Amino acid sequence: MTRILYTLCGHDESRPFSPHAWKAVMALAHKGLDFTESPTPFTGIPGLEDGVSKTVPILRDGERVVADSFAIARYLEEVYPDRPSLFEGPGGEAMARFIEGWSQTQIHPAVTAISIKKIHDMLGEADRAYFRRTREALLGKTLEEMDTAAEAAIEAFPAKLQPLRHMLRFQPFMGGDGPLFADYILFGALQWLRVVTGSVPFLPDDPAADWFERMLDLHGGIGRSVTTA
Repeated sequence: MTRILYTLCGHDESRPFSPHAWKAVMALAHKGLDFTESPTPFTGIPGLEDGVSKTVPILRDGERVVADSFAIARYLEEVYPDRPSLFEGPGGEAMARFIEGWSQTQIHPAVTAISIKKIHDMLGEADRAYFRRTREALLGKTLEEMDTAAEAAIEAFPAKLQPLRHMLRFQPFMGGDGPLFADYILFGALQWLRVVTGSVPFLPDDPAADWFERMLDLHGGIGRSVTTA
């Protein structure tokens, strides 16, 4: 069976950076499923799989096409129940929804503030024009104006991970002794920052940094296998 995961890249295909695509990469690896990754620029997404989605990730699994990282995780859980679970039941799925909300409302805006100009600069020419036009319209500032706040956003970033540090007092992963999809959601956001900027701002001797290193080591070190800034 042919299994293809469409992800997001700039001009360098070895730097796929979408946080949502990273969730799907880790979910497939968690299930032990072989797949081919197809990094795609922003302006190439409308041509994927007959325009099924405006965003990636998109998974083609044989005759099935599934878009959206959470939908992909639920699909994998349903279709491959004999493989390691991504949720360990309804409670784990609910926890993942909560972490998704926290990540997208607290972590993603901080990553955007730190990295938005760097994302633009790693894109190809057509994507740069698209990215500038859409992001400046959405955020109401030029990329250069937003970039002036990057240093302050870096300084403020470690405090946003305090809920993770609290959890790590009791267990090594959100999933307990091992990771679940909730872990991959936050990992995707931090991996996005790492791939684009080359690092993630942590506190000295930070348990959150230790967790991130464990996540990078998972599944044969798939998180470490990409080029970073």
